[in-house]
Amino acid sequence: MAGAKTHIRHDRPRIAARDLADYMAASEVSKRTIVRNSKFEPLLHVAHHDEARAVVSKFIADRDTDLSWLLEEAGRICGHAASEPAGFERDVAERNAAYIERFAKNWPSVRLPPRAEALPVGEPPPPPLHLNGVEITVELHFRLRRAARDNTLRTGAGMLRYSKNRPLPRAVGEWQAALLLGSLRALDPPPGEAPDGKLCLVLDAQSGALHAAPGDAVRRFGQIAAACASIAERWPTIAPPAGAVV
Repeated sequence: MAGAKTHIRHDRPRIAARDLADYMAASEVSKRTIVRNSKFEPLLHVAHHDEARAVVSKFIADRDTDLSWLLEEAGRICGHAASEPAGFERDVAERNAAYIERFAKNWPSVRLPPRAEALPVGEPPPPPLHLNGVEITVELHFRLRRAARDNTLRTGAGMLRYSKNRPLPRAVGEWQAALLLGSLRALDPPPGEAPDGKLCLVLDAQSGALHAAPGDAVRRFGQIAAACASIAERWPTIAPPAGAVV
């Protein structure tokens, strides 16, 4: 009898924005692994930071300055971890609490762009970006806006990244911010509004570093589009990981 499924196979090319940014800065070997993991999604327990991202997103969008609230939330999650038996659920809770604590430590040194107003993402979330046959999930964690001298409204958004063990590489952050700017432009903003690369930010909660869309973001978005065409072309031939049951 075949074993239980270990992975979900996605027949249509798809990838998360954060993974695509990793892909653009990765070696050829790592690129193959990233795309394979996007096509064959693991069903096994994978540690995540969903709760921490929700807390940090709310803190930024509410323009809060009370770090004690963040620490209370981290303490609440730690309390939940203590109530869980040793294992995956406790590990996830501890990781989320550590994420919030690290962000709280770094936030006082984070400087958002001048005159930028932080806002919640709102509902519904933005639709996926479709680029050369690949569906890209662009998860926004807060929005930004500021008035320009010509009376137009400059808009942008922020995406959070976090790794327990190392800061986000600058190259990855810039690729992700360039992708973010391109995705906002693809949404056809309302009259009087224009996405601004300086307001398209990737915030690394581990280090407190802000990565804005670089000056060559348009060129980079073109390179991302070309990479997506290559991913879509190779998608049908990508094999599952060794030992996977799909």
